[in-house]
Amino acid sequence: MKNYQTKPPRRLACGIWILGASFFLLGFFHRVAPGVLTRELTHAFELTATSLGGLSSLYFYAYVAMQIPTGMLVDRIGPRRLLIFGGLITALGTVLFAFAPTLLWAGVGRFIIGGSVAVAFVSTLKLTAHWFPENRYSLATGFLLVAGMIGAIFAGVPLQWLSDTFGWRSVIGWSASIGILICFIANWLVRDDPTERGYKSYYFASPTSPTIGMFAGLRKVLAYRNTWIMTLVPGGVVGAVLAFAGLWGVPFLTDIYNLSPALAATLCSGVMLSWAVGGPFFSVISERLFRRRSLYLLGTVLALFSWLIVLLIPNLPIWMLASFLLCAGLFSGGMVLGFSLAKESVPSSLSGTVTGLVNAGVMCGPMLLQPIVGRFLDSMWDGRLEGSIRIYDAAAYRVGFSVMLVWLVISVLLLIVARESFCRQIVE
Repeated sequence: MKNYQTKPPRRLACGIWILGASFFLLGFFHRVAPGVLTRELTHAFELTATSLGGLSSLYFYAYVAMQIPTGMLVDRIGPRRLLIFGGLITALGTVLFAFAPTLLWAGVGRFIIGGSVAVAFVSTLKLTAHWFPENRYSLATGFLLVAGMIGAIFAGVPLQWLSDTFGWRSVIGWSASIGILICFIANWLVRDDPTERGYKSYYFASPTSPTIGMFAGLRKVLAYRNTWIMTLVPGGVVGAVLAFAGLWGVPFLTDIYNLSPALAATLCSGVMLSWAVGGPFFSVISERLFRRRSLYLLGTVLALFSWLIVLLIPNLPIWMLASFLLCAGLFSGGMVLGFSLAKESVPSSLSGTVTGLVNAGVMCGPMLLQPIVGRFLDSMWDGRLEGSIRIYDAAAYRVGFSVMLVWLVISVLLLIVARESFCRQIVE
């Protein structure tokens, strides 16, 4: 007998969330794996640096392209189906990439992986809105970021060890089984709304209420000012973190501060880890103070200040350099509040669409800033080489990193004019 007055058991709700978070973890693993497998991929497909970068970037292009369609689909057909199909297609793309005979097939596999794992984040947050109280949404978003960082850790030393032991093709091939496992568990465990299992939903809108068309929903979402702001702002925040810690931080620290590559990589990993910690940190404070915009603004201002110290002040003591790098990562964690603020600023029936838009904005940051910083560095290169590797001076790095600082300044200005939600969902 169904009892719609009883809220879903916490264990069931957490199990559903963990499944979605595991899919997001898998997506993050695939996102950063080529950075660890550079040698193996170069040897397998006879790659140049340009073709290796192109192979890796196919993931990002597919991921960003799928965000808005994913947001509209999750509102239309529900997250359960997307998780099932996403898991299957991810497994297909993974097998294709792992056993690709040529660069063309590897690129197709990489593109399929990026497009299919793109459903994980939006689907998990859509499930969160149905299965958890509203005041847990922001915290769940923060811990999703932690799950992604765990995936990045698995794609580091563990992946390198497994690749050296069993071969990269075998390891990547076996990872396809995770996508299949997610598919089967989602089919068995996940339901779009607690009412499908006889429990009362936390969702504001009735699951049986009529829905508008996908493109009409997109137009409606775009009519809200906060949608545009929350889409544009995180590109600067996340773009700064991933442009530095994900690509240009190690060269900067080795060229300018003469650090060993190992120590430079450790500092960049510290930025990523502090960023992961910052998500839940800001989420907890936000729920206690009933503020989103003001805390997001504060975090972005402090992150900008930290990056200004690191990138523009020369010859910092190493302890100070490390401290401000960790602060830059920690305060950048405030960006998770953007998902909650965006969701609360539009009708709840369109939460998936707006989440997809915001997540597309998040990924546009590193997708654009990483190559733009590199292009500026090359334009300022004075011809110095160490072996076959270009060495850039401090002036080149200042010019290159100025692009991400400008985007951060724009992010601060946009947050000033954003509307505060006070942690309350807008009423349709």
